[in-house]
Amino acid sequence: MKSHRKELWFEIEGRRGFVNITPQVEAELRTSGVREGLCLVNAMHITASVFINDDERGLHADLERWLEKLAPEKPHSQYAHNGYEDNADAHLKRSVMGREVVVAITEGRLDFGPWEQIFYGEFDGARRKRVLIKIIGE
Repeated sequence: MKSHRKELWFEIEGRRGFVNITPQVEAELRTSGVREGLCLVNAMHITASVFINDDERGLHADLERWLEKLAPEKPHSQYAHNGYEDNADAHLKRSVMGREVVVAITEGRLDFGPWEQIFYGEFDGARRKRVLIKIIGE
């Protein structure tokens, strides 16, 4: 069985943002040489997420508004976690959006459904964070 590991690094300028990382994951799949197996992609920070959805600007704006309603950033005083850092909302948003995705690899390709893409979601930006790609298979 083959195994391939790669870290992607991101530094989103604003507090929040979504980045389509499908091309980078596909490039690592090609590098790995795996034709049949699994690809794990996970955020290595507790205030960031990796998720699968459609690459559509309106949907991303809807996600942003929905998450802000669920866990508004301000007032910071509404959260018991906030003290040293004012990022409790980012922890909650990550809990909703998830830590990782696993995608089947079939015939050397990510086995997606229609319109599916992999995204990095940042909820407490302006600092360097990483995403792990782990590919295993034959």
